[in-house]
Amino acid sequence: MLGFLIAEQLVQHFPKENEGSLALKLNALVRMETCARVAEAAGIDAALILAPSEDRAGGRRKSAILGDACEAVIAALYLDGGIEAARKFVTKYWQPLMSEVTGDLRDPKNALQEWAQGRKLGTPTYRIAKREGPDHAPRFTVEVSVKGEAPATGEGASLRAAEQAAARVLMQRLAA
Repeated sequence: MLGFLIAEQLVQHFPKENEGSLALKLNALVRMETCARVAEAAGIDAALILAPSEDRAGGRRKSAILGDACEAVIAALYLDGGIEAARKFVTKYWQPLMSEVTGDLRDPKNALQEWAQGRKLGTPTYRIAKREGPDHAPRFTVEVSVKGEAPATGEGASLRAAEQAAARVLMQRLAA
């Protein structure tokens, strides 16, 4: 439902964009991190009923939980009130995000992999350089390497976020 409604908004908001550009915008707008931002903006995080241990472990701030909860709310709105109820929610919370979907929207890891493989350098390799913090709020430092290039590091609250940050740093260095 979310993908359909966002696609509908994208076509209305960007009528002259080509299909490839719209697909990248769609992916950026329906990804877990975006849904988590919307969940917080809509107050879904405060309404979650979590196990006490998950609540203490920071569950109300976890992107995966917030993203899933946001999608569940959209599905419930659709099932209970029809497409217009779901559309009203999605429009309210995603319309402000439409202006953010500009520039290179490719996932940094995918962009780096395309760059490396396009130059026959193989697949980038990622290595966890450091893991700090408690289990409920870890902090990862990841190093990415590509044949013939100095490695780059990135940090994040999840392994994926740290890998993306490292890939972004390397891509920025390569573009300079």
